[in-house]
Amino acid sequence: VMVTPKKNSKTTAEPDVTKGAEKEKMLRQFPPYGTMNGNSTVDTCPTCRGIGRIPRGHQDQLVAVIPCNDVRLKPRRTKLYVCVSMAVCLLLSCLILFFLFPRSVTLTPVSVLSAMVYFTPYTIEMVVTNLINITNENFVPVQIVDFNVQGLVSDAVVGKTKISNMTAIQSRSQKSYTIQIDVSITDKGLTSYCKLSSIKIHTLILELQ
Repeated sequence: VMVTPKKNSKTTAEPDVTKGAEKEKMLRQFPPYGTMNGNSTVDTCPTCRGIGRIPRGHQDQLVAVIPCNDVRLKPRRTKLYVCVSMAVCLLLSCLILFFLFPRSVTLTPVSVLSAMVYFTPYTIEMVVTNLINITNENFVPVQIVDFNVQGLVSDAVVGKTKISNMTAIQSRSQKSYTIQIDVSITDKGLTSYCKLSSIKIHTLILELQ
């Protein structure tokens, strides 16, 4: 008597069940692409061609559709970033104004180096050499184009001088210059005072501006 072993139906059914589960899982992740007539088994997605991934080299040709409630459309800490950006811009503006705001250039007389006095019948001529300091308080160099100085005695202008093409003064620095001014006194009262022999030392206040 020949006994024929029965085929195990369980072993043949397991691959079918596994394939069905994988297919169902794939359909959940990547729904089938279908036409307007509802037939989704014939047509293949033209973008991914059924593989579920975008081919390389086609990223620049595709447009992604994102839902309105997507988290990426609602970035976190937006107010913080805006406030920090405004604070940084305000700080930079204040720094620019602080360093580029124009400041004064001050002139300070140091001393009189020499004073030569010449007497004429009607006037008194003097050559006064002064040492002055020019201070630049700015954060940028300053170029002095024309430098005009005039001497005053009792609010009367008695001499003028002009200096051109002075060297530039660097930022936050000080420079010394020697200025020679010719003074001519024509006032009769001052000339008489300077020529008095009874006074050994004659004091004359000369202001520069």
